Amino acid sequence: MKIPLIILPLLIPLATALLGVALRRHAAAQRIVSGIGSLAGLAAASALLYTVATQGIQVMQAGDWPAPFGITLASDLLSAILAFMTAFTGCIVVLYSFGSINEDKTLFGYYPFTHFLLFGVTGAFLTGDIFNLYVWFEVLLTASFILLTLGGSLKQIDGGLKYVVLNLISSLFFLTATGILYATIGTLNMADIATQVALGKHKTIMLTISLMYIIAFGTKAALFPFFFWLPASYHTAPVAVTTIFSALLSKVGIYVLLRIFTLIFVENTAFIDGLLLILAGATMIVGVLGAVAQTDVRRLLAFHIVSQIGYMAMGLGLHSALAIAGTIYFIIHIMCAKSALFLVGGVMRRITGTFDLNKMGNLARTRPALAVAFFVPAMALAGIPPLSGFWGKFQLVLAGLELKSYAIVVVALCVSALTLFSMVKIWNKAFWKPMPPDSEAAMAAMPPMTGTELVCMGAPIVILGLCTVLMGIFCQPVVEFLMRASEQLLNPAEYIRVVLGGGHI
Repeated sequence: MKIPLIILPLLIPLATALLGVALRRHAAAQRIVSGIGSLAGLAAASALLYTVATQGIQVMQAGDWPAPFGITLASDLLSAILAFMTAFTGCIVVLYSFGSINEDKTLFGYYPFTHFLLFGVTGAFLTGDIFNLYVWFEVLLTASFILLTLGGSLKQIDGGLKYVVLNLISSLFFLTATGILYATIGTLNMADIATQVALGKHKTIMLTISLMYIIAFGTKAALFPFFFWLPASYHTAPVAVTTIFSALLSKVGIYVLLRIFTLIFVENTAFIDGLLLILAGATMIVGVLGAVAQTDVRRLLAFHIVSQIGYMAMGLGLHSALAIAGTIYFIIHIMCAKSALFLVGGVMRRITGTFDLNKMGNLARTRPALAVAFFVPAMALAGIPPLSGFWGKFQLVLAGLELKSYAIVVVALCVSALTLFSMVKIWNKAFWKPMPPDSEAAMAAMPPMTGTELVCMGAPIVILGLCTVLMGIFCQPVVEFLMRASEQLLNPAEYIRVVLGGGHI
């Protein structure tokens, strides 16, 4: 029996994770399996993206049960793009982990749970059923909590508890809203829900349900005022774990908001879009102000995750084709630029023995390659042309100006300036100023990086930095491609037709 292409990006990380569990006592074997599984997953996700781009939306109905009665997997361009980026990020982080994750954490199950996380995130992107979306969220929540607390230090446990408690509360809102939705509509297939909602019934209760989903997914995405769990927890984990969390977890929340507010909740758009713009602006502001106040590299970058989520929500709130294309572009940009910065932070810690900017210095002279590796994604994050961040922000600002949403445009530009300020702060403290004398002694006591560390930790940073450059240079074809994804979201008739009309094992 031929295996449908759409399920391979799920089967491969699951099989890799299970094989890693079977090899839990063999660290070297786990690394080999994880590396092979990551590359295979990237190949499958690439094939899916190519197929969707050339042949259209791909659907699979599990067990030959027709929609809306069975379990549906569906991939339009947005799903395929994010599934590809998930697999790509997985490859990058796994390679970095070969040089940064010690044998103890490997034997604790680091690699299997990383692939379980990739399994859950990819499932969330590909599911066509809102209850199964809840199931995928619980899979990724379980895997992420284990990764966050792997090693069991008090700081990790404290951060992990904050993370899991807030996410469980958001899951409660998610499950409650889904129960009310099912009681109201009688189906949980997202395409079928859309057809029922289009009949114009239950407008009041649908507004209430949509607000509950904003709370649920706003918390998971770290939107204001539900953001505080993220900077309180992300910085406690190993850098490789923080990087994959930064790249993927909050983006799942944004993805679901994009999906449901272009497919299901298409009434009351003026109110919802206005609310999202308010939340987006507040998220940008509190995130960047929190970042400016930090001196710990990981905490500073964690607050920037919050700030950048605001830009993504801005695109959804503006709700035009250009704005949503800008949001998708910005998601890809942030996955690359922010991941690169976290990985650079890990190398800085490996060299200096600390994440504290006040205890660093002179790295531009002693480690010029590291300075370049930091400078490129930092300027991309700040939105300096011609790097990827400039074009992502340009699209969002242009969309805001076209819709005369001047307030959010002003906020976005001011936050971009403060982002640049915080990147310059890292540059001045870590790379430019002289290193404090006591820190010089601590740095001298650090063992030199091995060849394996240099390759495994350096190559992912170079690849991600190149991505930010290439996305900027080839901005026009990238934006044209993402406009297709945006228009597909805003005109979901084809998605509904394909999901309800066919595609099966």
